[in-house]
Amino acid sequence: MTIQWFPGHMAKARRQVTEKLKLIDVVIELLDARLPLSSRNPMIDEIVSDKPRLILLNKADLADERATDEWIAYFRKQGIRTLPIDALSGKGVSKLPEMCKELAADMLAKRSERGMQGRAIRIMILGIPNVGKSSLINRLSKRSVAATGDRPAVTKAQQWVKMGDTLELLDTPGILWPKFEDQMVGLRLAASGAIKDELIDFTEVALFVISYMMHYYPERLIERFKLKELPEDRVEMLEEIGKKRGCLVSGGNIDYDKAAEIFLRELRSGKLGTVSVERPIDWEMDEPIGKPVSFPE
Repeated sequence: MTIQWFPGHMAKARRQVTEKLKLIDVVIELLDARLPLSSRNPMIDEIVSDKPRLILLNKADLADERATDEWIAYFRKQGIRTLPIDALSGKGVSKLPEMCKELAADMLAKRSERGMQGRAIRIMILGIPNVGKSSLINRLSKRSVAATGDRPAVTKAQQWVKMGDTLELLDTPGILWPKFEDQMVGLRLAASGAIKDELIDFTEVALFVISYMMHYYPERLIERFKLKELPEDRVEMLEEIGKKRGCLVSGGNIDYDKAAEIFLRELRSGKLGTVSVERPIDWEMDEPIGKPVSFPE
């Protein structure tokens, strides 16, 4: 699955980030807890440089807690503090102001030494579309100040959001790749809903997730689709899902696309339980779990 998606507002977003970075004290990088590296802009390190940074693993309520712990350890080794949150329910969000204060401690101390007046800590929130930036801002501000939606690219312009005397946030539009160089990255993002459904192949994406779940979460598939045992391969599993969900066409054949779409809807809504589709080890494997193969005609 090859996806190219770099609208004009995405290019503009990168310019805005670079221009405004000198005004920022702490950068908050918002990632999807279910696929942290795949939901991360590969240019982020270059853009942010040496600014103090905090990674928030959003949608942690939908992610496998064990996998999330692996990611926290992964980023800790890189010297980056990480906090799992759920922006919608607010879980973990209350810890954010204090962590930002700790990261901005050097800046605050230098201002004090120079006799400069105290001010709110200036924060920039960065993340790709549909990762939850607007929901986080609304949660922090305790009011609806940012547009939200379940489709990518809702945020279009940047805005400052004041939160009392403690924090001042600069929201920016999400930044996405000019091209998905890694096919697996595209599949993980598509599975999470970060890519418009009109651009994806439901069957290819579903087969990737099914492979991943057959490896890490076989019991979830058996329980959800009321199976006696797990099929031998992912195509058979998709066929079973099609049968269970009534995705049949003339002749009793399976409508693979319909079955795949239903499966992905259930995955995204949490009906399959807490599922992560990426772990640190996946980036070390020559043949990642769920890598596409030719699908039978």
